Amino acid sequence: MAGIPICGGSHILEGFVPDDDATIVSRMLDEGAEIVATLVMDDFGLSGDGTTSAHGPTLNPHRPEYCVGGSSCGSGAALYYDWIDITIGTDQGGSIRMPSSWSGVVGIKPTYGLVPYTGVMSIDPSLDHVGPMARNVSDVALALEVIAGKDPADYRQQEVQAQPYCETLGKDVNGLRLGILREGFTHLGAQEDVNAAVRKAASQLQRLGAKVEEVSLPEHREAWQFLWPIALEGMATLARGNLQGRRHARRYDAALADFFGVARLKQPVTQAITVKLVLSAGEYLHERYHGRLYAKAQNLRSGLRAKYDAMLERFDALVMPSTPMKSHRREERSPYAMLTNTAPFDVTGHPGLSLPCGMSDGLPISLMLIGRHFDDATLLRLGYAYEQSIDWRKI
Repeated sequence: MAGIPICGGSHILEGFVPDDDATIVSRMLDEGAEIVATLVMDDFGLSGDGTTSAHGPTLNPHRPEYCVGGSSCGSGAALYYDWIDITIGTDQGGSIRMPSSWSGVVGIKPTYGLVPYTGVMSIDPSLDHVGPMARNVSDVALALEVIAGKDPADYRQQEVQAQPYCETLGKDVNGLRLGILREGFTHLGAQEDVNAAVRKAASQLQRLGAKVEEVSLPEHREAWQFLWPIALEGMATLARGNLQGRRHARRYDAALADFFGVARLKQPVTQAITVKLVLSAGEYLHERYHGRLYAKAQNLRSGLRAKYDAMLERFDALVMPSTPMKSHRREERSPYAMLTNTAPFDVTGHPGLSLPCGMSDGLPISLMLIGRHFDDATLLRLGYAYEQSIDWRKI
C-alpha cells in the first residue's frame, strides 16, 4: 500500500500533534503504507458540502465552482492526484459517502464497530465510523482488509467479524438479490438525472445476474431525522468534556483534552458557522430537555434497525442514490440536504458503499449499496462487478 493521506483540520486544533497514532494509521504503516499528506475537512466534521474547512472551501475536481461534499472533503478531492492512492474519512451522517458521491470516487462506511475508532476524533461514540476511499473498489477492499478488526482500546467495538475482502472481488453476482428502495428516490431535492442513473446502474447489475426488485420502506423517508438529537447533543457533550468520552475504561487522550480545553476558550470566533450552530443547538437541547430527546432517539434506534434488517433478510443489498442530488455551486449553501439517504445507516450501523455510476452536467452521480451488518464483503463484490462492467464517466 502507498500514498495514504489522513483527513484532519480545524482552527482550534491547529498546532496540535498527537502523542500516538490512531490504530488504523498504525495498521496501515505496518503493512507498508506511506502517509503522504494531511487533508482538509469541514470544521469538526460538521458540514456536508465541503465549504467550512479551516482553509476555505474544497474545490470539486470536476467543476471547481461546485462543492466536493463533506465532511471528508479533502479525502474525496485528493484522489484526483496521481500520487495519492487511498484516503481515510469519517462518517457520522454520510461524511465518507457524500464526498465520494460528489467527487466521483469509491467510499465505504463500514459496519459500525468493524474498523476501530481509537485515535480518531468523535462526534458521538454511537455514530462514529471511519473507513477508506479510493478511485476503485479494489483499493477500498485492500484498505478495509488492513484496518478492520478488533482493537481492545476501542470501547465502541463488541463482536467484530472481519473478512478477507479482496478474496470477494471477482466472484460473480449471479443470484444476488437487490432491493431498489423506492423512498430513497423521493427525498426533497431529488434530481431526475440522479434517479435515472442509479436505476440504470441497477439494471446493469441485473444484466450481470443479480435479481432486482423495487421495494418500499416508508420509514426511510424520515429516518435521517433520527441523527439530529444524537449528533447535536452528542457533539455538545463531547466538546464540554474537551473531546473525551466519559464512563468507559479504555484509552483517553489527556494531551488532546488539555490542548482543546485551552484553545476553545481563546478561539471561539474562528469556529465555522456549522460548529457554532451544532454546539449551540446541542447545548439548548441539553438545557431545555435535560437529555430526554437524546435518550428517546437512542431508544428508537433498535426499532429502525429492525426495519432495515427485516428487509435485508429478503435482499442481499438495498440500492438508492448516495445523495439525492448532484453537487451544487459553492455559493448555494446547503450543508445538510444531501444526507437524507446516508444518515439513516449511521444510526443503524449498516455498511454502505458509494460508487460512481454516471455523469450529468459535468458532475458525478453515485449509487449507494446498503448491506447486512458485517457483510461489507457482499457490497464490495457487487461494486467490483459493476465497476468492471462499465465506464461510468461515459454514461
